Amino acid sequence: MKTRQIDNKEYVFCEWRRKFVRLTPEEWVRQTFLTRLMTDYGYPKEKIAVEVFLGGKRADAVVYGEALQPLMIIEFKAETVALTQKTLDQAAVYNRQLHVPYLILHNGPTSILAQIEPDVVFLNEIPIYSKLLN
Repeated sequence: MKTRQIDNKEYVFCEWRRKFVRLTPEEWVRQTFLTRLMTDYGYPKEKIAVEVFLGGKRADAVVYGEALQPLMIIEFKAETVALTQKTLDQAAVYNRQLHVPYLILHNGPTSILAQIEPDVVFLNEIPIYSKLLN
């Protein structure tokens, strides 16, 4: 990751937003996880959108399919923030608009992965991108 100091604050270059953004603990989790999705699971960078506007709120990240249909919502928290029902509810609110088949909640050490269509099934591992397309 490319970082730089601006006014004594650390910034990281976000490949998806194509600009330097403040390097907060949550942003660190986001940048490292999204990079891992690309390198380890075959997610194309151009199919991941960050800070997706959804009627007054913003989803942390959305993964899209080949026809740009939304497939996955990812909600990030800092490592010190527990993944709770409130975090899941937040992602569920976003999904009322997007109707994705997958949700991921991630805070660094912990991930909650779920396939939610046709039924909710909690997953033990991150699906590779090609599986999302099937």
